[in-house]
Amino acid sequence: MIGVIATLKIKEGSGKDFEEVASKLVEMVNANEEGVIYYDLYKDDDTTYIFLEKYKDQESQDFHGKTDYFKALGAEMGAFMTAMPDIKMLKLV
Repeated sequence: MIGVIATLKIKEGSGKDFEEVASKLVEMVNANEEGVIYYDLYKDDDTTYIFLEKYKDQESQDFHGKTDYFKALGAEMGAFMTAMPDIKMLKLV
């Protein structure tokens, strides 16, 4: 299994709009990706959001990044971000 922690820093004051787009992504991933065990969004502070993700295998994680909705909603979320996401890939022990 593969775990992912994706930390996103967003522009101050854009939280509500960012959450609207990011929540659509969470909904789409959980409804359409069989290889996803867990995919959810958390808020650390007003400008820091964290996606916690768990995939059955590398193939499932690769599939996630290739979906049309990930590409489209990811681009929408990018408009709110101040930097590239910090992505940590983890392997289950």
